[in-house]
Amino acid sequence: MKPAPFDYRRPGSIAEAVQILAGEPNAKVLAGGQSLVPLLSMRLAAPAMLVDINAIPGLDAIEVEDGGVRIGALARHAAVLASPDVRRVQPLVPMALAHVAHATIRNRGTTVGSLIHADAAAEMPVVLSLLGGSVDVDGPSGRRTIPASELYVGPLESSLHHDEIAVSAFFPALAPGAGVAFQELARRHGDYALVGAAALVEGESVEVGYLSVSDVPTVVDLSGVDDADLGEAALAQLEPADDIHATAAYRAQLVRVLTGKVVRSAREWADQHAEGAR
Repeated sequence: MKPAPFDYRRPGSIAEAVQILAGEPNAKVLAGGQSLVPLLSMRLAAPAMLVDINAIPGLDAIEVEDGGVRIGALARHAAVLASPDVRRVQPLVPMALAHVAHATIRNRGTTVGSLIHADAAAEMPVVLSLLGGSVDVDGPSGRRTIPASELYVGPLESSLHHDEIAVSAFFPALAPGAGVAFQELARRHGDYALVGAAALVEGESVEVGYLSVSDVPTVVDLSGVDDADLGEAALAQLEPADDIHATAAYRAQLVRVLTGKVVRSAREWADQHAEGAR
């Protein structure tokens, strides 16, 4: 199929892009296009206008500091994945990015675009949620920061206003002594995960985020739970659903298995890097 007809704009600045969006409520922002273009081609989305932000300078920056990693709206998955500084400051980001689709898609797709697409089966939204990150957006009223806890409001739905543009995402640095891990299970390499899990362990604190389980990226606190009970404790806070890819019972079993694995892996990661620091 071909997309429905739409107008096309290619602004040269954020201010111009915001002005265009304010004038057309049924517009969509185009960055990497790896999520949006297939929806257009299948006519699952039919915006009146596409606002292509690829001509706006400075949005492809990847800034790494001791406090965390800031990723610009046009930074491609592949560039973030290849950054040794990102891996050093927040290793969970590249751990998850390595599971995103295929190399061809990572070469074009943008990390911020994936976050705003708000697909609960995608890797990066749950990483942002688990780490307590945020997204900066520009709109007619200026710039504001949306915490990850307020970003995802429903299936494929974020709290961005129609006249706002996400300009960057911030992933906090991994604290000294903390550990992270990421695992997912898919039918084929590059497919969306049937279930995925990311763990953040810091001292007695244990948190695990899940993708492809709930309608939105979901993080559960498993602090103080015995290792043998981690999976069941997670399921007490989750509601796996049936779909064409897997039954709810199968997803529940994957949660049981993956939860223990990622928590153990995160602890091992912390121990290994603590030894390397000594």
